Amino acid sequence: MTEHVEIKLHNKLSELASANQTVTEFGRQHGLPDSILHDFNLALGEILTNIISYGYTDSGEHEITVRLSIEPGEMRVDVEDDGKPFNPLEAPEVDTTNPLEERAVGGLGVHLVRKLTDGLEYRRHEGKNLLVMKKHLR
Repeated sequence: MTEHVEIKLHNKLSELASANQTVTEFGRQHGLPDSILHDFNLALGEILTNIISYGYTDSGEHEITVRLSIEPGEMRVDVEDDGKPFNPLEAPEVDTTNPLEERAVGGLGVHLVRKLTDGLEYRRHEGKNLLVMKKHLR
């Protein structure tokens, strides 16, 4: 049986707290460990920050949809936005072996999301980005 919740956010950084609270409440209702909730809150915060900060070419209000679901053995977070096309799966891997002062600016957020999740999927459909993040429930 799949359990899910959907929230609508606006493209404002002040909305991050609401998303964080929803993930935490949803996870606790389903008895998920704090470690999984922590990882999803960090990953979702990074994705939403990138969408809000870089995804839109205008200053208008946009809606971002976040869907949380629990399936047997897995938690899933879908993020859908109408921003510029951006496939984080195509972002180059970050070389974390170089000293900070020698690294290129940017890319660490996508690197973090890759490390915190067990699966990522992306598609562009009808003018919207859809990013799916998955985490195994052990």
